[in-house]
Amino acid sequence: MDEETEYRIRRVQAGEIQDYVYIVQKYQKQIFMYCWRLLSSKQEAEDAVQDVLVKAYEKINLYKPEVNFTSWVYKIAYYHCINIIRRKKMHQKWKFSLLSQDQSMNSPAEMLEQRLFNEPLSRALEKLNVAERNLLVLRVFEEKSFAEIGEILNKSPEAVKKKFARTKIKIQKMMNSTEEERCQNYNILLKTKI
Repeated sequence: MDEETEYRIRRVQAGEIQDYVYIVQKYQKQIFMYCWRLLSSKQEAEDAVQDVLVKAYEKINLYKPEVNFTSWVYKIAYYHCINIIRRKKMHQKWKFSLLSQDQSMNSPAEMLEQRLFNEPLSRALEKLNVAERNLLVLRVFEEKSFAEIGEILNKSPEAVKKKFARTKIKIQKMMNSTEEERCQNYNILLKTKI
């Protein structure tokens, strides 16, 4: 962590709340991207990043410099996103029935969001459990080291490496099967006489 961030954190912990603006500006974008990748929803990520930064502010006195501040904030974001995902799963059947009844057109923003997250990788990410998805997002998209991920997940770097290797193999298999399905569907379409 850079000296300026460390200095600002100490000032916020001492009651100088105006210095938290610096921390928000420094971490807001990366936490937003992390939440967006975990939640697969821009709107939910926008809401989540605000909640995460408020929680970080409320708990900043619990932060100890022995831990990397970035890892500390990511840990808050991870648990916040897990709670959102759990709530979404609880309401999934209800939402599905509502969506099937409402056949209205999507807005351009919703269509763009669907395109961003309808690629084979995104579909495969959705099939992973939350822990696997989080690990992949932290390592691939956020480019965190195994040591940093270990700090966030309370696991040893070796355990993180092993889990990452297994997750990577799993997602490659899912992406290959998705590609095979697409080829089979294309071949069936070619053989069908119109």
